[in-house]
Amino acid sequence: MVNPMMVLDKVELRRGGRVIVGPISLGLRDAGVTMAMGPNGAGKTTLLRALHGLERVSSGQIRWAESAEALRARQAFVFQTPILMRRSVLDSIAYPLRLKGVSRGEARERAAACAETVGLRVRLKKDASTLSGGEKQKMALARALITEPALLFLDEPSANLDGRSTREIEEILTHIRAGGTRIVMSTHDIGQARRLADEVVFLHDGRLVEQASSAAFFDAPQSNQAYAYLQGDIVI
Repeated sequence: MVNPMMVLDKVELRRGGRVIVGPISLGLRDAGVTMAMGPNGAGKTTLLRALHGLERVSSGQIRWAESAEALRARQAFVFQTPILMRRSVLDSIAYPLRLKGVSRGEARERAAACAETVGLRVRLKKDASTLSGGEKQKMALARALITEPALLFLDEPSANLDGRSTREIEEILTHIRAGGTRIVMSTHDIGQARRLADEVVFLHDGRLVEQASSAAFFDAPQSNQAYAYLQGDIVI
């Protein structure tokens, strides 16, 4: 593999003595969009959370091209359900910078610019809780992007959105990918994966079943589970 960003070596995650993910061994390159796919309960969210450091690995290793601490300082995570704060849209987006000690004025200025990139300029003074579902997700994305992450994790970012909002989110992701941000995300939307993914990691029952380029995965899946999934069949 050329320029691996991270390598997972026999990684397992357990809860209550039960293995929920793993053992998984794989490498992820340092550019493009990796899409984690698989049926409900496959372990997609848990894997993303482990990569971001939100879940403790029970055994095995995650090795990074640079120190995990250094890279995690340049990561961001967007959850399926946006986390809301009792703040205006502007101050919600600015919050990560305030945590880093950036002055209120500078943080707000940068937040306004970031809101512009996701189409929320006219909503800046609104209370975050009054936004529509699509607007809340765009706000969460802006809040993640304001720190200029090198690596962005997204867990089903458009799962609860309508077609227009989904398209807008995808346009934003395409733009930031072109700017060099590495993206690792999960989705149930096969069409979305076809549009965005450079490679696919397919999981089933917590195990890695298949890893391939997007073209290879969708044109000729190598596993019965991936084939059934793409056909809309029940995966067993």
